[in-house]
Amino acid sequence: METAPNTRRNAAESIRSAVAQVTALREAAHAQPGLDAAVLEVKRLQARRFSVTYADLMASGPYQAAARFFLEELYGDKNYAERDAQFSRIAGALQKLFPDHVVGTAVALAELHALTEQLDHAMGQLWLDTAPLEPAARYVRAWRAVGRRADREQQLSSVVAMGRELDRLTRAPGLRMMLKMMRAPANAAGMGSLQRFLESGFDTFAGMAKQKGATETFLAMIVERETQWIGQLFEADAVACETALRQSLGQAR
Repeated sequence: METAPNTRRNAAESIRSAVAQVTALREAAHAQPGLDAAVLEVKRLQARRFSVTYADLMASGPYQAAARFFLEELYGDKNYAERDAQFSRIAGALQKLFPDHVVGTAVALAELHALTEQLDHAMGQLWLDTAPLEPAARYVRAWRAVGRRADREQQLSSVVAMGRELDRLTRAPGLRMMLKMMRAPANAAGMGSLQRFLESGFDTFAGMAKQKGATETFLAMIVERETQWIGQLFEADAVACETALRQSLGQAR
C-alpha cells in the first residue's frame, strides 16, 4: 500500500522538526561555556553503563549484534550530526528515494533522537552545577533534578518500538534487495550514513529473526533492565543509587 501524499508531507515535517530541535540544542550547548563537554560526559557515562548492563549479551550469543547495534546507534556517545543532516535532506525526498516501509522508521528515529538530545542537554546543564562530585553522584543528582519520568519512559518505549519496526522490516518481501539496490543512489545523494543505519538495522534483526522468538526475548530484556534502572534512579535511596551506578561503571568509591 502506498503512503498518501499528506502522510509523506507529515513525515517530512516531523523529521525536519526533530532535526531542528537537535540543531538548536547543539547551538545552545556551543554558546554556553563547558556545556558541550558536559553533555558529552553524560553521553559517555550512559554508554558505559549500557555496555556493562548488557555485557552478557554483547559477549556472545544470538543477541550480540543487536546489543551492539543498540549501543552504537541508539545509546551511544558518537556524533550523529552527519546522520541528522541527511535526515533533513531525506525529509523532502522520501517518496523519490526510499520505499514506504522505511518512512515510519526514519520518522521514529528522528523523533527518538530529538527526545534523547533534550534529556541529555538538560542533564548536561545540571552536570555543570555539581562539578566537585564524582561522576556517579553527579549523574544521579542531575537525573533526579531533571525529572521528566514520563519522557524517560517514552524514550524507552520508543527504543523498543524502533526494534520492533526494524524487525517488521525484515519481513517485508524484497526489501533487503531493494536496500542493496538503493546503496549507490543513496550515497550519490549524500545519504550514506542513513543508508548504513538502515542496512545495519535490517541485517541485525534479520539475523535474530532466524531464531523463533529471539527478537521479542531481546526487547523484553531491554525493557526489564532499563525499567529497573529508571525506577532505581528515581526511587532508590540516593546513596544506594550512586553506589549501584558506580559499581555498574566499575568504579571504586
